[in-house]
Amino acid sequence: MFRICIFLMITMTFMLKSFAVENIKIVTDGGQPISEKELSKWQYTIYPDGRNLPEGEGTALQGKAIYNAQCMACHGESGNNGIGPRLVGKQGYQNNSKNVLMTMSVGAWPHATTIFDYIRRAMPHYAPKSLTDEQVYALTAYILNLNGLIAKDEKLDNVALSKIQMPNESIAINMWEQEVNTQK
Repeated sequence: MFRICIFLMITMTFMLKSFAVENIKIVTDGGQPISEKELSKWQYTIYPDGRNLPEGEGTALQGKAIYNAQCMACHGESGNNGIGPRLVGKQGYQNNSKNVLMTMSVGAWPHATTIFDYIRRAMPHYAPKSLTDEQVYALTAYILNLNGLIAKDEKLDNVALSKIQMPNESIAINMWEQEVNTQK
C-alpha cells in the first residue's frame, strides 16, 4: 500500500508540473542575429576523403615549435604522457587508466583528416579556433610524425593529408562514404 501511495504522489507531481509548464508563456527578445562572417567560421565539415580541407601547408619541423608552445602542457613532451588524451601510440590503456578518453590515441583514429578537423575546431583547449590553417597543418604533421606515419620534413597540405592511410582505417566504418553513396 505504501508503494502505491508513493507511486501516485510521484505521478501526480509530474502531471501537475507538466500542466503548469504548458501554460507558461515564455517571451524573449531573441538575442542578436549572427552575422554571415561569424556563421561562416562554423560552417564547414572536413570529410575523410579531404573534401573541404583549406589551402595551406606545414611540416612536422614547424609543428614541433607550435606543439611545444600550445599543446605540451596538456599532452606532454612526447605526446603520450600528459594530463590530456595521448596523441601517440595505438589503442590501449595508459598507466592502467580506465578512462576511455585516455585510451584512444590519434594513432587509433581511422582518418588523418579527422586529426586536422579536430585540431582546427577544438584546439588548443583554452582557445579553440585560434590557430591558422598553416599552424593546424603543421601540428597535424607533427602528430602524424610522432606516430611514425610521415617524415619530419614531409610537407602536409590538403592533397597530401587526404592520401595518408591511418593504421585503423581498414577496421573503421566510414559513415561519410555511406552518406555520399546514398545521395547519388
